[in-house]
Amino acid sequence: MEMKNNRIAFEEFDGDIEKLMGYKKITGHLVFHVKLGENLQRKAMYCADGHKTEAPAALTYSMVVSRDSVQILLMIAALYGLDLQCTDIQNAFLTAPAGPESGEEEGKVFIVRRALYGLKSSSAAFRSHLAETFEDLGFSLSTAGPDVWMQAAVKPDGEEYYEYILCYVNDILCMLMKAKEVMEGIGRVFKFKKGKIEPPASYLGARLREKTLDRHDMWTMSSYDYVVAAVKLLSILSTTL
Repeated sequence: MEMKNNRIAFEEFDGDIEKLMGYKKITGHLVFHVKLGENLQRKAMYCADGHKTEAPAALTYSMVVSRDSVQILLMIAALYGLDLQCTDIQNAFLTAPAGPESGEEEGKVFIVRRALYGLKSSSAAFRSHLAETFEDLGFSLSTAGPDVWMQAAVKPDGEEYYEYILCYVNDILCMLMKAKEVMEGIGRVFKFKKGKIEPPASYLGARLREKTLDRHDMWTMSSYDYVVAAVKLLSILSTTL
């Protein structure tokens, strides 16, 4: 599934490799991972071996939203009665002969045409593309916190407020009156994992739950799922050692 999803990043080359001027040969590898914060979900990711290349002259740094910003904005969402919707952009980062993981395309030579995990410039390239999309939707970057995007808006009853988009690499959280409409706007540019746009169950590895207190709806944030998964993993390790 991983190789099928990131196939769009590659262009097959069937010419003379010696005539490929301006390119650098690079290998890749598959990373297998178990996510503690998502009930021990198994994940595979194909990465380019960017450590074998020189750092590009352009900036490669990419910021992410902080946990403090998320907590503050959850409080603001409760005060203004904002809708929360969350999504995960699929294969956010998209030349060597393909390996056996490529199935029938093993042995072919490919040119990388898109940002790919592992390349030193991929994070910055992806974030720049995502930032352009947010700006096209009318949002601007807040100076108060990293990767907090906002724009002024007015509720149907005339009350003024701010709409927010939070971004942690490819995990997007929208807070506004009609959050799903903004998500659909982002979805016209990026593909979401399994096409899902839904209220958040977790964010930054923390559990999010909607509750009502004193007749006010609000969202809570806790590390419950992470702790449960960590204890479960330790239990498994203790029985195998």
